[in-house]
Amino acid sequence: MVTQEFDVVSYRRKSPLSLLYVQVLVAIIAGGLLGYYAPHYANAEWAKALGDGFIRLIKMVVGPIVFCTLVAGISQIQDAKRVGRVGLKALLYFEVVSTLALALGLIVANLLRPGAGLGMATDAGAVAKFASQAHSQSITHYLLNIIPESAVSAFGSGDLLQILLFSLLFGFAVSALGERARLVKEFVDQASSVMFKIIGFIVQVAPIAAFGAMAYTVGKYGPTALTSLLKLIAVFYLTAFVFVFFVLGAIARWAGFSIVRFLAYLKEELLIVLGASSSEAALPQLMEKLQSLGCSKHIVSLVVPTGYSFNLDGTNIYMTLATLFIAQSMGVELTLVQQLTIVGIAMLTSKGASGVAGAGFVTLAATLTVIDPALLPGMAILLGIDKFMSECRAITNFIGNGVAAIVVAKWEGDIDPVKLSVIAPSP
Repeated sequence: MVTQEFDVVSYRRKSPLSLLYVQVLVAIIAGGLLGYYAPHYANAEWAKALGDGFIRLIKMVVGPIVFCTLVAGISQIQDAKRVGRVGLKALLYFEVVSTLALALGLIVANLLRPGAGLGMATDAGAVAKFASQAHSQSITHYLLNIIPESAVSAFGSGDLLQILLFSLLFGFAVSALGERARLVKEFVDQASSVMFKIIGFIVQVAPIAAFGAMAYTVGKYGPTALTSLLKLIAVFYLTAFVFVFFVLGAIARWAGFSIVRFLAYLKEELLIVLGASSSEAALPQLMEKLQSLGCSKHIVSLVVPTGYSFNLDGTNIYMTLATLFIAQSMGVELTLVQQLTIVGIAMLTSKGASGVAGAGFVTLAATLTVIDPALLPGMAILLGIDKFMSECRAITNFIGNGVAAIVVAKWEGDIDPVKLSVIAPSP
């Protein structure tokens, strides 16, 4: 796979309007204004199709990219024990940080109580489809669902966990065969370059997609309809801010880099994620830039795709915060045992959520089903604002996975300190 170095100097000399993240930002503002001043026009199928079409284009190539990068990374390592060691370190990191995210959501929800006193009416029928999906999220079903019925079905369904399993097995097999699989290695490497090129074509239409998605959202729901729920949105964003800059910030400083400079380094990708409400929209670019920061290819190829299923920090914050919000809005006080149970259950249900917009809503239904099925109708409260919540979830997930790759690379001693110095803390 050909990885281009990130030239900071030439990047800064570009005209602002020629930068993709500026174009996305302008498109988001324009879409919001259209939705506000002409809701009857923005709340149409054409606007929704622009955003949905972009997500489908991204999903079309995410599976093959994850397969190619993971197989290429594993096949380059002849020491299978090392792959296992990196994987165990990554999973350990994921579980610790996920627990911190879940705990933070609980603490903030109990302190600020965003749902207290709302007394909003609920509509059980509006969330029936999510509840039906949630009932299938038992532990047994979850574990069995990781195994695809066939290699083709894994890519056809787009299930990232299934693709990860097949990719790991394929990568280990290629690595074990050594020279006999040389042609397969070369093919996978070239296929990876082709897929990244396709992504390069797709992201050029990100501003159009961001415009349509934002216009449709504002046009459909309108600012007035969201007034009573602004507190929840603000609390969620505040919690995510605290998590990124204080929790991940402390972890980043330990690893030798600045979280602020890291976010500035990824500003294009962050705005693409914001516009698409999907952390998968910028997955290939994230992997390239992490390698440009000095992280070894095999660690990036293993940690980042795995993190998209096991390291969903934003989704974890949302799970605990939204569960308590629903309970508070319905006048249900959850006991300490129930709240701690949320943490344990969410550790499992959140693993089934990918970076796709709205996945967190389904996993929330799965969590509520286990905690207290009587809370399920309360999900109707969140239907109107889930789009705004999903953007914050996706951005936080994206940042968390970027930090995770650097931390694991640092832990392994497999990172170039000179390249990492681009985002080093100020003296």
